Amino acid sequence: PRVCVVGSGPAGFYTAQHILKHHGGALVDIYEKLPVPFGLVRFGVAPDHPEVKNVTNTFTQTARSGRCAYYGNVTVGRDVTVPELRQAYHAVVLSYGAEDNRVLGIPGENLPGVFSARAFVGWYNGLPENRDLKPDLSCETAVILGHGNVALDIARILLSPLQLLRKTDITDSSLAALACSKVKRVWLVGRRGPLQVAFTIKELREMINLPGARAVLDPADFTGLENAVKDAPRPRKRLTELMIKTALEKPVEVQAGAAAPRAWGLKFQRSPQEVLPSADGRRARGVRMALTRLEGSGDSAKAIPTGDVEELECGLVLSSIGYRSLPLDPAVPFDSQRGVIPNSSGRVEGVPGLYCSGWVKRGPTGVIITTMNDSFDTAQSVLEDLQGGVLDISPSREGFRVVESILRSRGVRPVSFSDWEKIDAAEVARGKAAGKPREKIVDPAEMLRIIGH
Repeated sequence: PRVCVVGSGPAGFYTAQHILKHHGGALVDIYEKLPVPFGLVRFGVAPDHPEVKNVTNTFTQTARSGRCAYYGNVTVGRDVTVPELRQAYHAVVLSYGAEDNRVLGIPGENLPGVFSARAFVGWYNGLPENRDLKPDLSCETAVILGHGNVALDIARILLSPLQLLRKTDITDSSLAALACSKVKRVWLVGRRGPLQVAFTIKELREMINLPGARAVLDPADFTGLENAVKDAPRPRKRLTELMIKTALEKPVEVQAGAAAPRAWGLKFQRSPQEVLPSADGRRARGVRMALTRLEGSGDSAKAIPTGDVEELECGLVLSSIGYRSLPLDPAVPFDSQRGVIPNSSGRVEGVPGLYCSGWVKRGPTGVIITTMNDSFDTAQSVLEDLQGGVLDISPSREGFRVVESILRSRGVRPVSFSDWEKIDAAEVARGKAAGKPREKIVDPAEMLRIIGH
């Protein structure tokens, strides 16, 4: 059987890995719109978390397997359609993730100085589409809307000492911008309370221990929470206890004449209503927020505006309220309300032989391990359908041979995995010269020049 996977992030690679491991004869082709593989492992994981990127070693083993092929620089839905792929393969798995972000839907959201977390992370991680972002870091205060791990990542990058960032694979241009940054204070604002934050204890602890930056948490926000979390699940309990402990700690005395330390803090029960423009209307100068009260408890608590508002001055607003998947091809059903492809166990509803895995299957939540389990679940559905005769593999399908002639007729030249390894080697060599693990190439045209395309 020939299987095709669309997307080379964790969902795509884990799906391919599981199929290859449990079906001795299957051939898997992975398609990716960028010349370079690994999706959010390359473009989402923070530069100072290199250990999380070690999964690419496993993915590389999968790609080098004799029964797997990688075709980068191919945009499915434009260069080749999903119906064309379904003609060429016995099964098609869509694992293309979430390439958009949720919008705030408030006035002033499009002012200069307002960015989505997705674009900002893409900028410092070298995602080609965000390479020209040019965020203005000349203000002292930044506000991040959202209480997830991505929000903490951004706060940490904004406040990290440069000598820590210089040793990472952060892009050269963002490092230069951060070297001139005037940002001293970062507020992370959430609509709900301390018991509803979505970040994890590891990320919070890292932020609390960040050299040269102090945590500003208001003890009043945590009144009575010790009792409330007595019976909470252990991760939630430990996370809340760490916030309470941090809120109650006495600030360290700053030496006279020392530079004012950088600071970050959490603000709760505030819902953004408007990004306020500067006097000339040319940029953001703050955020007006509705104060909220919570109805219900735990994860299902809802934030209801109380009628009171508050303004928070800042020159940079980063909206970190979630990623969003987009429809890929008119031939694929899509639930735009939930931002997912309707499916059961990864089988796309009403389209036999079509599957999905990862964020486009379940929504943009969870970490790499969540995506791994989810992808194994989809791969299992493919294997069951192959074994149970649901997928008819009697007609021989030509796989890439058919696709290649379609791509050639449309002037598209795919990038192979050995091509990627040349780009990889060039990045590592450039990084070595600068004392970094790699210097990412951010321009796809330059990537293609390196491999002689």
